[in-house]
Amino acid sequence: MARSRKVTVSTDAHGHTAGWAEAEPAAIPPTPDPTAAAFFDVDNTMMQGASIYWFARGLAARNYFTTTDLARFAWQQLRFRLLAREHAGDMSQAKEAALAFIEGWRVDDVERLAEEIFDELMEPRIWVGTRRLAQRHLDAGERVWLVSAAPVEIGRVIASRLGLTGAIGTVAEIVDGAYTGRLVGDLMHGPAKAEAVAQLAAVEGLDLTRCGAYSDSANDLPLLSAVGRPVAVNPDGALLRRAREHGWEVRDFRTGRRAVKIAVPSTAAAGLVAGAVSAGLVLHRRRRAG
Repeated sequence: MARSRKVTVSTDAHGHTAGWAEAEPAAIPPTPDPTAAAFFDVDNTMMQGASIYWFARGLAARNYFTTTDLARFAWQQLRFRLLAREHAGDMSQAKEAALAFIEGWRVDDVERLAEEIFDELMEPRIWVGTRRLAQRHLDAGERVWLVSAAPVEIGRVIASRLGLTGAIGTVAEIVDGAYTGRLVGDLMHGPAKAEAVAQLAAVEGLDLTRCGAYSDSANDLPLLSAVGRPVAVNPDGALLRRAREHGWEVRDFRTGRRAVKIAVPSTAAAGLVAGAVSAGLVLHRRRRAG
């Protein structure tokens, strides 16, 4: 046990002081709970804006596609998303298109780009307040995972840079170190997040009633409802209403008009840019091959 030093002072008959130190027990740190953990959404929860957006910005800066390509394919993706919303029960087309842009890419190349782009564009946009929340769990001896619809490679880079335990994300099929362009399982979105966390809890011996989850979006209500300590961070309107109804903790690190500008457009941009990234990288690959 660590011990601190307590100094005792006495005075002799001549008025001289003498002191000596005796050890006393230091504060005992809390015992880690191996059944507790925390799960953090990424976009607008851990980071200002969408991770796929900043990834796309980094790729554009490296000439993987042009701004004209970005605008053209963004419009195509918006049209697709509007049509898909009318047929929300059928996710097959979305699944097929989600990671088609990385077909043929080497895994180590994508990871290298994700690391570079995190350091350049993502790290400065990590919410300090959310980062502190995650650190509290780490300091208590709990494990902390990111849970994001973004490709798991991006999530792993963010988790590694922030010193977190790991990441859950959308998984692409890999053969011989390269992506096939197909998904393994479902998009890590909505109910899929709750299912993935439940599976992880079973493997890691976690008690979800003792775990916490943090998100900004009502899309993550299945995840937030699955844990004992749900927290709304920078919440959208629907999540804020639900949090108030159920007495959930709310943390908002935005202020005034800035909150509106960050929370709404950046979420929309994530979907638009994801389509642009997909088409833009395919175009760039064809240009390189030509």
